[in-house]
Amino acid sequence: MKKILILFIILFSCKNEDIKPRIGIAGIWIEASTFSPISSTEKNFNIKYSSEIFSNYSFFDNSYLDKANWYPSMTARALPGGIVTKSAYESMVLQIMQITKQTLPLDGLILDLHGAMNVEGMDDPEGDFIKRMRSLVGEKTVISTTMDLHGNVSYDLIKNTDLITCYRKAPHEDAMDTKQRSFDNLISRLKNGKGKPKYKAWSDIPILLPGEKTSTRVEPGKSLYGKIDDLVEKNGVIDIGIWTGYAWGDKPRNRAAVVVTGDHKKNVVEVAEILADYFWSIRNDFDFVAPTTNLENSIEKAILYLNTRKNKKPFIISDMGDNPTAGGSGDVTWTLNKILNSKLNKVNGPEIIYASIPGPDLIKNALNTKIGDEVSGYVGAVHDDRFSPPILLNGILKSVRLRDINADAEVVIKVNNINVIVTNRRKPYHYISDFENLDLKPKTSDIIIVKIGYLVPELYDIRGDWVMALTPGGVDQDLLRLDYKEIVRPIFPLDTDFNNPDLSAKLIPKSN
Repeated sequence: MKKILILFIILFSCKNEDIKPRIGIAGIWIEASTFSPISSTEKNFNIKYSSEIFSNYSFFDNSYLDKANWYPSMTARALPGGIVTKSAYESMVLQIMQITKQTLPLDGLILDLHGAMNVEGMDDPEGDFIKRMRSLVGEKTVISTTMDLHGNVSYDLIKNTDLITCYRKAPHEDAMDTKQRSFDNLISRLKNGKGKPKYKAWSDIPILLPGEKTSTRVEPGKSLYGKIDDLVEKNGVIDIGIWTGYAWGDKPRNRAAVVVTGDHKKNVVEVAEILADYFWSIRNDFDFVAPTTNLENSIEKAILYLNTRKNKKPFIISDMGDNPTAGGSGDVTWTLNKILNSKLNKVNGPEIIYASIPGPDLIKNALNTKIGDEVSGYVGAVHDDRFSPPILLNGILKSVRLRDINADAEVVIKVNNINVIVTNRRKPYHYISDFENLDLKPKTSDIIIVKIGYLVPELYDIRGDWVMALTPGGVDQDLLRLDYKEIVRPIFPLDTDFNNPDLSAKLIPKSN
């Protein structure tokens, strides 16, 4: 099979090979919490080969096909989770290298990474991966790396890449714009003959904040990232990346950083230091993007809202500690148990949606039950039972949906007034269609409780009001409750009483 794919790649890209640059595409993408008890294996990754990789990029049309001879090898992308097994990592890296080897020589290489992958027994997986890819493709190949701003950058990563960029918005509404910029930067540098930037300036900043405190919708994140475009234009630099770091990775590289690339030494250094100094100066201004409290108070706020609201819009509670889009197991039952045993649970009470909890046992029973009949089964705490045991859920089967790409099977179990979404595998619920596909009405429900951090745009737009609950789990937002052992200390906000750090930008040598 691999030989066929490789042959296709070569045939696909042979036209006008003497004129167009030869560009490869590869990547491994995952956020992996070192505080989550689950493991991420190769089967958790959606792996694409050859030309199917183009479907990762909505901007990639015929005009892009004409810009280069493309040699996509393999990309692997997974829902955030726990630490990646070493065997899975090695398997994916070796596959990418074996396929890429057949496409050499390459003028350029796109590496599509997140930056928050954690692997068993490794401190810096992305750094290791890019070192191995650099060794494979050689010194002359220009590598352009695209990342998530919630990733991390290390010396090895910066040393072995040439062009590097990351998202500038959280939530990540600009994810595809960022990937396109990575492509465009590479194509431009290859076609104008300038190739690798002459300089890369890196400033690492001893700050580590959860994404829910660094939203670019509000200050100070809005102003921090808002400086980028103006600094690029005025200083003639190629690109600027600002990383807030991944808060649920306990490794030395986990911290904020600024990287600037360009051809003018003075400019890249000055810009990196301007942004690093500004980031440090506003560190105390970062706060959660919504009111944040414990679950009990969140419930009281929801009840108060229902008693005083003027329109039929839902009150949304973010169950943050077990957010599967940050690396949580998704099966912590602590919040659901509290909700089922609270004053919210009552016959003819407010319409409530809880999204979601994995429950293979209940799913099995539900698939043998008629809609409208009673069903029961255990849900949750298969992977993470540290805070609450599995729940025996009894209720009425309201809907069934099969073959979801993440959940596999989904059902809605109504317990009095609470619609509990139960899945075969963990799934984040971000979009209106996620609910409507299950015959639920999120826009007119009274309360929605969802395992998420900050709200993605669709949920944000339908909210009447919103609170983020500091709940337990593998991505606990209260960082002071986490048992860090390997990050470099001191670091804000875990440490607050230390001297101002040296934020001087380091010039990183060209890749070789």
